[in-house]
Amino acid sequence: MARFVIAVFTVLALAVVHPAAAEQTQVVHIKAHMFAYSPEEIVVKKGVPVTLELMSIDRVHGFNLPDFHIRTTIQPWESTTITFTPDRVGRFTFACDHFCGDGHDDMSGVIVVVE
Repeated sequence: MARFVIAVFTVLALAVVHPAAAEQTQVVHIKAHMFAYSPEEIVVKKGVPVTLELMSIDRVHGFNLPDFHIRTTIQPWESTTITFTPDRVGRFTFACDHFCGDGHDDMSGVIVVVE
């Protein structure tokens, strides 16, 4: 009986200490190519960690998400990983900030953070 009580107490204690354990990191794969990101719109939840796995399939591109102070260079055929936790709800634009050709100015996307 004592073992059962200890086991139940341990399970309950872990549930209280780690309530966010059920909220796992959301992984989003983003491909960069002339002159777009795929997908162009990403939906994530506020407070849930997000890992962006970025890859260029043609040339060097940039990734700039200024509202979350994120900026990186994406090399062709190399994976670049960024992890962050969105702390506010809204629509946040990301864009290529490494000149990649005549369509560079149109290369952008949106991260939508929901409650």
